[in-house]
Amino acid sequence: MERSTSSKTRWGLAAAALAAIGGGWSYYDGGALAIAQAQTAQRPDTAAIEHAEGLSKAFRTASEIALPTVVTIRSETKAKTMEGMSENGENPFRGTPFEDFFRDNPGFKLDRNVPRQSGLGSGVIIDSSGIILTNNHVVEGADEVTVELSDGRVFKGTDIKVDPDTDLAVVHIKDAGTLPAAKLGDSESLEIGDWVIAVGNPFGLEQTVSAGIISGKGRLLGQVERANFLQTDAAINPGNSGGPLVNLRGEVVGINTAIASNNGGYQGIGFAVPISLAKWVAEQLSESGTVARAYLGVGIQQVDADLAQQLGIDANGVIVSEVYPDTPAAEAGLQDQDVIVEFAGKQVHDPRELQALVERAPLGSKQEVKVLRDGKTVTLAVTAQTLPKNFGRPDRNEGRREQREEVAKAKDNPLGIEVADLDRNVARQLNFEGFEGVVITHVEPESLAAEAGLQERMLVLKVGKTPVTNVAEFEEAVNAKSLGEGVLLQVRTERGNRYVVLKQD
Repeated sequence: MERSTSSKTRWGLAAAALAAIGGGWSYYDGGALAIAQAQTAQRPDTAAIEHAEGLSKAFRTASEIALPTVVTIRSETKAKTMEGMSENGENPFRGTPFEDFFRDNPGFKLDRNVPRQSGLGSGVIIDSSGIILTNNHVVEGADEVTVELSDGRVFKGTDIKVDPDTDLAVVHIKDAGTLPAAKLGDSESLEIGDWVIAVGNPFGLEQTVSAGIISGKGRLLGQVERANFLQTDAAINPGNSGGPLVNLRGEVVGINTAIASNNGGYQGIGFAVPISLAKWVAEQLSESGTVARAYLGVGIQQVDADLAQQLGIDANGVIVSEVYPDTPAAEAGLQDQDVIVEFAGKQVHDPRELQALVERAPLGSKQEVKVLRDGKTVTLAVTAQTLPKNFGRPDRNEGRREQREEVAKAKDNPLGIEVADLDRNVARQLNFEGFEGVVITHVEPESLAAEAGLQERMLVLKVGKTPVTNVAEFEEAVNAKSLGEGVLLQVRTERGNRYVVLKQD
């Protein structure tokens, strides 16, 4: 029995082995396929690698083109003593609704010592004769500027011309021979997502290249009045200022200027002046030492949804909040509440866009302006004239008058503000001389006025299209409006006129 059992067992084992061998062949075939697939998967994707290497070569070539044109700029400012003096006077508005506007200001004299300071930045050669483009803040106020070329030679910077409004400057160097000049590209053709390279000297690390993309266009920086910036995530750090932002062809498309940062270092958001603007500024600085800009002579602001509803229009554009007398705009017939939709044949969407178009208009040329006025399109012709120095900026050095006047005061209106008649003292103190309106003396917290951004010391000129010259006219005009439909106010601040819509949901 044991043998028989053993035989059967052996047979059974043999059968099992035979079955296992059969199954093994099947398993072996599957294993061979898996191995073959793995080997195939491990093979390099030639097309992908060639594409990546092509991109890498593009970065390398662009860097090779740009690097010889990039310079290091060092600035030195000597130690000096600065003197400050305040005006001497007392509050002339005690006992009036304006008493809290102005505080007593006793005179004092203060001297302070400013130590010697040094700075480091970058620049780019834009002309082989030795003209270098950089930022104004790199050279501003410097007593001495030195320029180090990519080949190690050092020269003194001379004939420095600056344009603070765009934070740009040009520096000349002499006797350097024929220098490699950068290729200037077309920043107008840039699109969000395009590759760019930032070149400069971050933290003193010379000839540094970082890569990224164009992250945004038309960005605004409060401290720079006349530039719409390119935004990039290419690493920009202290020392990069004034260096070029270049495309993959090695062409300069911007001048690296600023970063957005909580700690002063790179956090992925940098800004560059578009080369289209920088080139225009640099040409004027090199030729005449100043920048001559054309102007209209108007106060403007963006048309938002509430303003469009109040004006009865279905369009975006720029609304004229003020027309200054004896200006190209006044001569052309522009009016308050005109909405500018085109300038020189180009559509206008926001104030900075209009400003850029106007400023670069050839001086003396006639430019066509299309506006919406009372729902109709009106075409005007404006002559481009040179922007006067300090145009539209109030003179803050005016003296005070000692007259004190009784002023009417309004309270408890549905807008959430208190207003008072504009007397001569206040008009002079707030630079409102020559204007008529009522002054906001108080804004209720969490009111419609507060939410709309109204503040004390603002002057209300109009309610809707109705001018108001005193408190009674203001109250009458406001009571004639519906907060449900919205109340349009034209107000004036130290920066000029603007429109505000107060609406109750």
